[in-house]
Amino acid sequence: MSDKHYSFFGAVEKSFDKAAKYTKWDQGTLEQIKQCNSVLRMNFPVKIGEKIEVIKAYRVQHSHHKTPCKGGIRFATSVNLDEVMALAALMTYKCAIVNVPFGGAKGGISIDPKKYSAYDLEKITRRYTAELIKKNFIGPGTDVPAPDYGTGEREMAWILDTYTSMRPGEIDAAGCVTGKPVTQGGVRGRREATGLGVFFGLREVCNMPDVMDKLGMPIGVKDKRVVVQGLGNVGYHSAKFFQDAGAKITALAEYEGAIWNDAGLDVDAVFEHRKKTGSILNFPGASNYEKNTDALEKECDILIPAALENVIDGENAPRVKAKLIGEAANGPLTPEADEEFSRRGIIVVPDMYLNAGGVTVSYFEWLKNLSHVRYGRLEKRFTENLNAHIIGQIEELSGKKVKETAREFIMHGPDEVDLVYSGLEETMITATHEIMNAWKANPAIPDMRTAAYVVAINKVGTSYAELGIFP
Repeated sequence: MSDKHYSFFGAVEKSFDKAAKYTKWDQGTLEQIKQCNSVLRMNFPVKIGEKIEVIKAYRVQHSHHKTPCKGGIRFATSVNLDEVMALAALMTYKCAIVNVPFGGAKGGISIDPKKYSAYDLEKITRRYTAELIKKNFIGPGTDVPAPDYGTGEREMAWILDTYTSMRPGEIDAAGCVTGKPVTQGGVRGRREATGLGVFFGLREVCNMPDVMDKLGMPIGVKDKRVVVQGLGNVGYHSAKFFQDAGAKITALAEYEGAIWNDAGLDVDAVFEHRKKTGSILNFPGASNYEKNTDALEKECDILIPAALENVIDGENAPRVKAKLIGEAANGPLTPEADEEFSRRGIIVVPDMYLNAGGVTVSYFEWLKNLSHVRYGRLEKRFTENLNAHIIGQIEELSGKKVKETAREFIMHGPDEVDLVYSGLEETMITATHEIMNAWKANPAIPDMRTAAYVVAINKVGTSYAELGIFP
């Protein structure tokens, strides 16, 4: 499918329109929810070596129904306005579904980060941040960026440092960006958050008896055959959490190729093999696929595309044999693929809420920055002392000793990472049920994605109505 005819933002609008007719909002309100509120395009010069390069960059704030706006910054040559607008719109709906009180935004710089030294990347990132500050497109109360494709903790630390040097004395400055290193106000559990959210969301769907009946599968995650495309941060952690829960990872795909083994692959061993050899191919005990896209068509229970957008389209969707598809990446399915799966009764758990683990934990990081206290600092010892007291009372009354392993488990007071995981689990379970209930309430809704959009549109519409934005 050629890029010329495909608009990512157009596909998001198409999904929106499909869902809008199942909501109660009038055309004007729907139009307001759909549009991008503010678009910033930048071209700025940066000296790279002896030459001056003009860097093309964007920041889009899709919705101001709640502030601040929130969304990642990606560094990739594919970055263009259409993509950034689409991703910003998805952020609005994603935050609404998982009850994170942010409007959607997204940023991007059109470069290949692999072609620049760390020093040059730092110059580009800091200059981009300065441009955002000038236009009031960044700040703990206005717009809070985060990492995305091609960026990470390092870039977020540069953004924070640039912001604090240009806004001295701002007490909540650490909340101007999330995904920071823990030493710079980041939160524990952020790195694996998206993959863990994917796991929690799919696990909840697998625990629904009516859904599993419809798909002809037993309840639960144990022994399910899972195929994961993409071994980046999200794909690796998704695969790892499924493996730890007793599922079998039967195939893994990366851009250099794909491997399979019906008895199951050890995710960590594959990861190490790739680190050593630069490729997942020729992993001991596994077979190679001819084409990396062949893994998407392998027979399995759950397929998790965790790489880039549009990997499953109208052309290859008919050959996909999975019963349940979890969109860990942003927009891995085109609208044509959606229709094909809907027709065949394959359930697609949509990206806009399934990969919301990142923004959920970013929200926890932002709250931590505004409260200036680490999670668990106030209650950890209190909980441990209380639990120790309870165990002591039980032992005294029963005359029996509690086993050491049980004692350790019961006594444990929550650390920051325990509370982050717990908050994420609660968020994903609640969101899954909200979407499923909306779908059940209106049998005319064709698929889970449309149901998720209905939930999101209703929440954003209610915000606008309550704010009295429409005179």
